[in-house]
Amino acid sequence: MAVSATGEVSGSARRGRRVILWRHGQTSWNVERRFQGSTDVELTETGVAQARRSARLLAGLKPDAIVASDLKRAAATAAELAALTGLEVVHDEALRETYAGVWQGLTHDEIIARHGEEYAAWKRGEPVRRGGGELETEVADRAAPVVLRHAEKLPDDGTLVVVSHGGTIRTTIGRLLCLDPRSWESLGGLSNCCWSVLGEGAKGWRLMEHNAGTLPEPVLGDDD
Repeated sequence: MAVSATGEVSGSARRGRRVILWRHGQTSWNVERRFQGSTDVELTETGVAQARRSARLLAGLKPDAIVASDLKRAAATAAELAALTGLEVVHDEALRETYAGVWQGLTHDEIIARHGEEYAAWKRGEPVRRGGGELETEVADRAAPVVLRHAEKLPDDGTLVVVSHGGTIRTTIGRLLCLDPRSWESLGGLSNCCWSVLGEGAKGWRLMEHNAGTLPEPVLGDDD
């Protein structure tokens, strides 16, 4: 640790601010591999249990603030952490999952069967309005500024927890890391109630952890 002659810790030794991007717990549509998008689906009993378990782990990181999507599955997940920390949750609709038009409510297999070319183009990293909905860059345009605005309010070594959705978290990470949008799909999906950690460095945000919080589990319905 770098310490000055006066005993003060130098700026280079500070931990810096952290942003924890936490995906909501399981829903019935996740289990069915049904695309939720902005549809407001509640947590299952398993999802509530996942949120409670993860909240206990995240509470140990002593977060300074919590901001969450206003959709029920994210809000209920955030509430578990709020109950342990005493922090107030700030809800923001800009953290909602990608609106995906006619894809919403369809299973993965139904999407491939009905919109196979569109799906393949999206997986190639092309800008696609899935189901006639939002582009991934548009999701990042609305979500990333919310994260940055709340992060800027943190103390120098503070921690922000952002409770959101798989697709929105991926696009936000891509934007904050200044990655080319065509490469955002290379960021692996998050399992329910797992999280990624961004740390503030001298040259900007860095990905410190990804899909953390549990033993590896299947990623169910990542973009929801």
